[in-house]
Amino acid sequence: MEKELKPKADKKQHWEMPYFDFTKLLENYKIPGVDFSALVDREKKNIEALTKANMIAFEGWQALVGRQTEILRETMKETIAIARKQDAANHRVDYAKQGFEKALGHMQELAEMAARSQKEAFEVVCKQVDENIEHFKSLGKGN
Repeated sequence: MEKELKPKADKKQHWEMPYFDFTKLLENYKIPGVDFSALVDREKKNIEALTKANMIAFEGWQALVGRQTEILRETMKETIAIARKQDAANHRVDYAKQGFEKALGHMQELAEMAARSQKEAFEVVCKQVDENIEHFKSLGKGN
């Protein structure tokens, strides 16, 4: 059986783009009026932006799952503590109402975490799209 390698929970993962110099490869295929170096640089920026957006989304979902786990632990501890109380039967409606209100608050917190993460990742992609649009506009002007 193969041993699985898993990152340690306390270590932040470091992401790097693999490097391959496409400009050297494309030098063999020169086309008049086409700057392959600029083309490769533009695509490299696009890939870097997508990688960054994916990293942000991944880290956001990691945080979300971590918080969900914390909420579950807290809720279970509280539920067990309440169930052990002798007068729990007399206050079931109150406990149910408190639990429901707390669950709604947690759901809102988790939704806000997810929205922040998605917004941040989306902004990275939008910024790169805007840069590409400006680049193509400048090509049309003959710059």
